[in-house]
Amino acid sequence: MTVYDFAIVGAGIAGASLAAELSAGGARVLLLEGEERPGYHATGRSAAFWEECYGGPEIVPLTLASGPFLRDNGFLRQRGALYIAREGDEELVTQFMRRFVPTGASIQHMGRADIQKKLPGVRRVWSDAIWEPVCADIDVAALHSHYLALAREGGTRLKCRARVVDLDRGQGEWTIAVAGGETFRAAVVVNAAGAWADELARIAGAKPAGIVPYRRTVAQVRVDPPVDEDLPLVLDIRGRFYFKPESGRLWLSPHDEEPSEPCDAAPEELAVAEAIARLEEVVDWKVMAVEHKWAGLRSFTADRRPVYGYDPEAAGFAWFAGQGGFGIQTAPAAARLARQLLLDEERDAMTGHLDAELYSPARLA
Repeated sequence: MTVYDFAIVGAGIAGASLAAELSAGGARVLLLEGEERPGYHATGRSAAFWEECYGGPEIVPLTLASGPFLRDNGFLRQRGALYIAREGDEELVTQFMRRFVPTGASIQHMGRADIQKKLPGVRRVWSDAIWEPVCADIDVAALHSHYLALAREGGTRLKCRARVVDLDRGQGEWTIAVAGGETFRAAVVVNAAGAWADELARIAGAKPAGIVPYRRTVAQVRVDPPVDEDLPLVLDIRGRFYFKPESGRLWLSPHDEEPSEPCDAAPEELAVAEAIARLEEVVDWKVMAVEHKWAGLRSFTADRRPVYGYDPEAAGFAWFAGQGGFGIQTAPAAARLARQLLLDEERDAMTGHLDAELYSPARLA
């Protein structure tokens, strides 16, 4: 039986990008996915944007480091983002600028006249905004497929319908049992299981990292007047909604974060209704129909930072999880950094300025 250097559990964007990086570094990689196809859960349900401030100041370095790779390889389409604020929210705007200007994010303050130009039909109560010109749509499917293809070219073996049910470590390697009875062997197990990350840690006998899945709802709606395809991504500075155009329709979220068990997440009717009500507070458009709705799980540690690297207590067990809603936009730099940590490689131009301690599993021990 082949003994792999790394068995990565989870073939969403996290597992796929890390498999591509590790196999490029010469490692023998097994990529295990519990579903029938990779990317079924969070990766396949993303709102699909690259936004420099998303996730907070400690995530910005990963996002900025990933930008050149995503742009140079054609995965981004320029859109721009507009954080809007109501009358009375001036202090929130000031705090936002204080938090993010030092990170190097490209942001600028705008007044009401500029908001009206960017967002036709905006109601008068919205008087302040922060403009982020370099925000872009991400072609998530193409990026995910790119990493899966690189992983295959590097010799990675992808096994779907392979939910891990048991992990046993003896004599320096893991025996991995999956549903259906098949077993595999690997020197290191990497936890890229997303919403199931803590569950996998328990199976391995490792201490859970406190990663909690939260449900996020998105609805596709048809509005009157029809959506301008050049409309920016619009976000509430209070964190109560965001929306953006997509193929003549509007993708709309109430920015909900409901704690959830790991599952195949489904949208709640109340969340969709709240999203529409909040949209109507912003613009004078009429929602004609809800054409599609979905939900995904975004998984966070208590400090909202991801977990990259070897577990400090569980031998042969590593983490690449807790990436919340920013895992896709940070995938290139995150996967490169994780590869360097796991293979004990030197940093390169993409990762040289990143502080790996911010994302270390040791902080959670």
